[in-house]
Amino acid sequence: MATDTTARRSLRAALTLLAVAIVAFGVVALVHERTREDIAAAARARQQEQFAAVLAGRPFDNDPLQDVVELRDAELLGTASPVPVHRARLQGRPVAVIMAAVAPDGYSGPIELLVGIAPDGRLLGVRVTRHKETPGLGDFIELRKSDWIHQFAGRSLQSPALERWQVRRDGGDFDQFTGATVTPRAVVTAVARTLQAFERHREALLAPAGTIPP
Repeated sequence: MATDTTARRSLRAALTLLAVAIVAFGVVALVHERTREDIAAAARARQQEQFAAVLAGRPFDNDPLQDVVELRDAELLGTASPVPVHRARLQGRPVAVIMAAVAPDGYSGPIELLVGIAPDGRLLGVRVTRHKETPGLGDFIELRKSDWIHQFAGRSLQSPALERWQVRRDGGDFDQFTGATVTPRAVVTAVARTLQAFERHREALLAPAGTIPP
């Protein structure tokens, strides 16, 4: 009899532990799902803010996060990986593309960029999205540190000519920072190459939604 009682107690304890484990797993799964949704929503909001910044107020009525293609051009975009290109449209007509690019030769490593380009090849805006440049020196590429990045707005491969897409120290038209040339040089070069990539793939990038670049 004592053995049966002990067995029943052990079984009840095991069932209780199992029930607790199931409830705990469910709670963890629910929290994870909720957190995942919150993180995804925050990331989406951040992307939308970045897009708005490089589009400089240009109106559109589609969702650029959904109207996206991947472009490969290691020579010009600074990476062998496919690069997302988002398209902004108004009444079905392209009004801008938003291209990700990488300046691989930053002072402290690659510098990631977001570049807004009008269909005529004119820059709408440029923002740095990630970098490891030296605080107080190379980080002036960030808008919160200086307005240096604004000098790209309105530029194109014709204004200035491609050979002038250099910092002033190298004989070009773009400002550098006092005591720091490597970082701005890398960004200027990357933006120029992004414009070249846009020109090279213009037809595909401005094609109707759903078209896949070659």
